[in-house]
Amino acid sequence: MSNSNYIPALRFHWLTNIYDFSVSVLMPEKEFKNALIHHANIQDDYTVLDFGIGTATLSIMAYKFNSKAAYKGLDIDSNILKIAKQKIENAKATIELLKYDGGILPFADSSIDRIITSLVFHHLTSEQKLEAFFEFKRILKHNGELHIADWGKASNFLMRLMFHIVQLLDGYKTTNDNVKGNLPNIIKQAGFDQINISQKFNTILGTVEIFQIK
Repeated sequence: MSNSNYIPALRFHWLTNIYDFSVSVLMPEKEFKNALIHHANIQDDYTVLDFGIGTATLSIMAYKFNSKAAYKGLDIDSNILKIAKQKIENAKATIELLKYDGGILPFADSSIDRIITSLVFHHLTSEQKLEAFFEFKRILKHNGELHIADWGKASNFLMRLMFHIVQLLDGYKTTNDNVKGNLPNIIKQAGFDQINISQKFNTILGTVEIFQIK
């Protein structure tokens, strides 16, 4: 994934500043992010990577859950990292922010205990998703885990119908894997063999799934 072809939050840079407000109004954000953090079971000595940290909401919530772990947040979008930096300072949290240019992640093999990520993978093509999962497999420790909150296969016809709004905004090419339920198959291709959908949340825009992956 290169720095030139990513899809920003809400697709357009001029909408970045209203991203937090939009997600909080349209989705049960705290509920599904708390669920992800609960399943991640972050311990004191863990190193935690938030892939596609965005405005840092998830990382700040995780930090409040356990402030003794080491948190790193990575994103490709310089504009959104500025918002994240200010929010982290306001929350008095300790989270290292890193600018990502795509491709190889800037971490050593087997160096990360937990990877958490929220509403990122529906922005990536199938190839970019697979590339990211291969990198996750490389940097996770032997007993490390990956925890994802993202759009999944619609629970019913209404959820599928409403998800067209997301697809019109973020693109059909990148979101098709999610809504067709293909994400677990892509994850398996990268070498992960334990893939569980631990919870589902129906929202006014579609179904959000919580993945727990080892």
